[in-house]
Amino acid sequence: MTAAADRQPGSFWAVMAKAFLHAFLICLGIVVLYPLLWMALSGFKNNAQIFGDPFALPLTWAWSYYMQAWDQGVRDYVTVSLLVTVASGLCTVLVSAWTAYGLTRTRMPGKPLVVGLVLGGLMLSPTVAVIPLVKMMQALGLYNTYWSLIVLYTAFRVPFSTFLIRAYMLDLSRDVDEAATIDGASESQIFWKITVPLCRPIIVSCIILHVLFAWNEYLFAMIFSGGDPTLPVGLTKIMAVHGTNYGVVFAAMTISALPIVLVFFAAQRYFIRGLSEGIGK
Repeated sequence: MTAAADRQPGSFWAVMAKAFLHAFLICLGIVVLYPLLWMALSGFKNNAQIFGDPFALPLTWAWSYYMQAWDQGVRDYVTVSLLVTVASGLCTVLVSAWTAYGLTRTRMPGKPLVVGLVLGGLMLSPTVAVIPLVKMMQALGLYNTYWSLIVLYTAFRVPFSTFLIRAYMLDLSRDVDEAATIDGASESQIFWKITVPLCRPIIVSCIILHVLFAWNEYLFAMIFSGGDPTLPVGLTKIMAVHGTNYGVVFAAMTISALPIVLVFFAAQRYFIRGLSEGIGK
């Protein structure tokens, strides 16, 4: 009885702490999710409902505003954003993974210098380099095309992605690589069949971070996209045309945010694991 009584205060405070933590996380989730839910619901309302009672549910669940936003250009903006994001994301991950593999798994002279040069790219501000980049893209014939965005997004995201993947690879055991080499596997086979699967969490984390960057990036998209605008630039055009029709504007914003939300929820397990293991090493 005495031992059980001694354990009761500790267990009571443990239960209270757990309950407080759960309540805090629920409140935090509401704070994060409520603005998204409010934006999505506002896409069903007309201006009178939005200004009359902005926190009430829509009187009618008509999809007319969403269809109107989709037909007014959101479909094309989403297509271009998907193309630019997917292409630049694949290029970024491939280049970064190969670079990290070379810096951690191969013997090369001047490796610390190469690491310093790669990580030095983290200190370069994209805004400062706009004018030289415009001239370079014009010389390459890529200006005012989405191909320039693919090249620029890849170039500016490779240093950070390489930093994360390299940190993750440094802690991977070399025993499997040595066994594969003894069995006659080439460097390419070791990379694709052994290293890449082991680095899946950090690679997924890099992909999510790149998607968040490329999907929401505005400066380069405004300057270099030309006649093929991405979603951030396209939304400004929709707001200029439908500035007083807030139902269409909120519908367009909801459509633009939905892919990012879905991608994050689908891969959040790998994202958290990859960052926690990669940055902590």
